[in-house]
Amino acid sequence: MWEWLRNNFARGVVIIIPVVITVWLLNEVFVALDRIISPIFVQYGINVPGLGLATMLLLILIVGILSRNLIGKLVLTTFDSLMRRLPIVKTIYTAVKDVLAAFSASQGGKSFKQVVLIEYPRKGIYSIGFVTNEIRMRRARGKSGTKLISVYLAHPPNPTSGVMVMVPEKDVRVLKMSVEEGLKFALSAGIVTPKSLEDLGVTK
Repeated sequence: MWEWLRNNFARGVVIIIPVVITVWLLNEVFVALDRIISPIFVQYGINVPGLGLATMLLLILIVGILSRNLIGKLVLTTFDSLMRRLPIVKTIYTAVKDVLAAFSASQGGKSFKQVVLIEYPRKGIYSIGFVTNEIRMRRARGKSGTKLISVYLAHPPNPTSGVMVMVPEKDVRVLKMSVEEGLKFALSAGIVTPKSLEDLGVTK
């Protein structure tokens, strides 16, 4: 009886916990976005849950549309230039914008486009990572150097607490695996894993 209870409880945890965490995260995002604009409506006696969020999403859409025409681009360029000149503000603004641009496919970002296998933290021990950039290491007097690949290794369970390493291109093996599959593999500590890993060769 005890074994039956334990096994079924464990199965229930596996099913319920992801649902609870997903709902909790979505609720936190909903509340955070709603609080940005909702106070403006509250002071006029309008207190409708979700109205702030809807307004925020509409504002983001409008800004995206305006950024496509000449006047909108001019205004956004001027605003961007101003933000980059303000002390303290420019540090936060440029860092956030560069990170978002790196991960945005619409901005031509290259980050997390390939799942790769490297020998880390030492030779003979392998880790799965994600290509974030390619850098050419030049030698003195303009001689051609080694091409390095910056690889991000995500630490479970928080993908933002990882480490970035620079690896020679010849030592980076591209895997036949989608980014989503790679993240599941890395963040589940290897629990969610494919039956085999297919090597596609060095990164390009």
